[in-house]
Amino acid sequence: MRKHPVGWFYALAFAISWAGWVPIVAYSRGAISLPGPAVFPLLLLPAAGPALAAAVVARRVDGEGAVDRLLRPLVEWRVGAPWLAVACLLPALALLAGKALTDVAGLEAPRVPAGGVAAATVVGALVTSLLSNPWEEVGWRGFALPRLQERHGALVATLVVGVMWGLWHLPLFFWVGNPMSERPFLPWSVGTVAVSFVYTWLYNGAKRSLLPVTIFHVAGNTLGVAITGVSVAAMAVVHAAVATALIAFGRRDALR
Repeated sequence: MRKHPVGWFYALAFAISWAGWVPIVAYSRGAISLPGPAVFPLLLLPAAGPALAAAVVARRVDGEGAVDRLLRPLVEWRVGAPWLAVACLLPALALLAGKALTDVAGLEAPRVPAGGVAAATVVGALVTSLLSNPWEEVGWRGFALPRLQERHGALVATLVVGVMWGLWHLPLFFWVGNPMSERPFLPWSVGTVAVSFVYTWLYNGAKRSLLPVTIFHVAGNTLGVAITGVSVAAMAVVHAAVATALIAFGRRDALR
C-alpha cells in the first residue's frame, strides 16, 4: 500500500462504493429481491466510499494524524472571495451556456417531468449533494489529485482523476429509474473529464482548500436539476471549452 497509495485508494473507493450500488442496480432490473429498508444503508456506501478509502490509505501510509490532515481542507475557508464566488457562479453560467447551445443546435436534452421540476426535487438534490459530494472530494481532490500532481503534473493528474471519477459513476447508468440511466455515457464522460480541469484549477488556486471545490460540486449537481433542457453533449462542449481556456490562459500557479 505504501508503494502504490493512489492505486490502493481507487481500488478501495470502487469496492466500497460499488458494494452499495451494484445490489441496487440488480434490484432495479429484477435480478434480486431487496427489502426496502436495505436501500438506504446501501446508498451510504457510495456516499462515503471515496472518503473512507482515502482515510484508510492515508492512515496506513502517512501514520497518525493523517486522517485529520486529510479532512482539514474541507473547512479551510481563508481562500479569497474570488475563488468562492467562482465556485458559486460558474456552475450556473456553464449550465446556461449549455442550455443556449442546446437550443441553438437543436440537441436532444433529458426529459423533464410533466409540470416541470418541483421545488422539493431541487431541495432533495441539494440535500443529497451536501451529504455526499464533500466526501467525494476528500477522495478525488483531497487524496488522489495532490499525489498524482507531485509525480506527473497537473494536466496528467487531472486526466487520471477525471477518467476514474467518470468510471466510478458507471453503475448509475445501469440503474433503472435513476436519471443518470437516461443519459449517454460517452459524452457525459467527456464532460466529466473536461470539468475536472476546473476542479483542479479551483483546488490549486485556492491553496488546496476543498471548500470551493465542494461548493462547485454541490452547486453543479443542484443547479443541474433546477436548470432543465440542457443536453449532455452541450455541457461536454461547454466544459471542454472552459478547460481549454484554463489550460491556455489560466494562472500558472492554479493549473500548473
